[in-house]
Amino acid sequence: MMDSLSCKVLVVGGGPGGYVAAIRAGQLGLDTVLVEADRLGGTCLNRGCIPSKALIHGASMYQEMLSHSERESLGISLPAAPVLNLGGMVEWKDAVVDKLNRGVAALLKKAGVKVVHGWARFSDGKNCEVECEQGSLHISAEHVVLANGSTVSPLPGIPLGGDVISSSEALNLQAVPDETVIIGAGYIGLELGIALRKMGAKVTFIEGLERILPLFDPEMTQPIENWLKRHEVEVICRARAERVETQGGKPELVYTDEHGKQGRIKADKVLMTVGRRPNTAGWGLENMCIDMQGAAVKVDSQCRTSMKNVWAIGDLVGEPMLAHKASAQAEMVAEIIAGKRREFDPKAIPAVCFTEPEIIGVGLSPAEAANQGIETVVGKFPFAAIGRALAMNSGTDGGFVRVTARADNHLVLGMHAVGTHVAELSNQFALALEMGACLEDIAGTIHVHPTLGEATMEAALAGLGKAIHG
Repeated sequence: MMDSLSCKVLVVGGGPGGYVAAIRAGQLGLDTVLVEADRLGGTCLNRGCIPSKALIHGASMYQEMLSHSERESLGISLPAAPVLNLGGMVEWKDAVVDKLNRGVAALLKKAGVKVVHGWARFSDGKNCEVECEQGSLHISAEHVVLANGSTVSPLPGIPLGGDVISSSEALNLQAVPDETVIIGAGYIGLELGIALRKMGAKVTFIEGLERILPLFDPEMTQPIENWLKRHEVEVICRARAERVETQGGKPELVYTDEHGKQGRIKADKVLMTVGRRPNTAGWGLENMCIDMQGAAVKVDSQCRTSMKNVWAIGDLVGEPMLAHKASAQAEMVAEIIAGKRREFDPKAIPAVCFTEPEIIGVGLSPAEAANQGIETVVGKFPFAAIGRALAMNSGTDGGFVRVTARADNHLVLGMHAVGTHVAELSNQFALALEMGACLEDIAGTIHVHPTLGEATMEAALAGLGKAIHG
């Protein structure tokens, strides 16, 4: 006889959307069950955000040490080149992931959430069967929160397998491939490709669009393009990856360039990073009366689906596919179920790329504002004039902060930055937009000296026509 379980809230998926929804529901006193087929933490913790940033950090440390072995810098020199053990770096990365995974489990336990490990398949909107190690378990719930995440988007004609890998396999390489071809120059491909280049691999990008990181405007991506050129990373844009053949025991990517000419690139690994898509297959979506919006589950401003008391959050509901968006929606849904009045209506959702240099964007760019018919003033300030940046031996990479505001009342519409460690400024940017800050608010806020954040104040002052150090 099949075991059964009933609960107030059933959360499917233990990523940054699902586990946050479950924890908040538990904190609010709701009887909550979380089902996760893999490890807690989802793609972000186990195969995405955290492990990739760990390897990016390790790659940067290796490159920095290597530079000190080649020549004296900052009065520091090394008598011999450092030795990179990628397998050891991966072990360290895994230890970081394991620690955070245990932390998520502890938080769920503290909130009184019952965790069921297995694959859930729904027979209707409120009932599912979970295949566990111990057998099958039937779960019925009053409310269902779908947080099933996303999967790697396939590319027709180029199946994954062998030396054709996704970002998940790239994060577990035991040796640096001498040559890597990366299909896709979006944030995932660029982050991993730059890390591999820092480790010594030869890297080539094949990108279907006209430039890298189309989410950001050309002014923002120029410092990254400069880094790629300095480090002899070839980027072939307006090109279409066709297939992968094996020649001499190595994969060879066949592509067509913008002129219709066919090209071939031989490498040790072909890394597929053409994006992700909502994970809608294999868990019984077809048995639920849920409306779709393209490939994503359609939801309203409260993340309600077309079925009563069935909610969907995170990557499953489409772009932007960001962990912090999923967590914000998750907390909101749990509070609505508990009877609170909430709505998902952020002024902007920050986007960050941990490239070299890092790049962040919150809100509208000047061009996007112009397309909406908004007259703007733009303040821009370089890190080359910021003492903290120069004292960190950065600021010479072309980085800057840019603030876009309405011309009539100086309301800030967008904040963007590119440079070393600028990811840490993204929360300040988001807060400014969420609170409805004007240029005068930012310019009039005393910023700590010496910090990178001073560039934000100076950019606001520049927008007002009175930058101090510009």
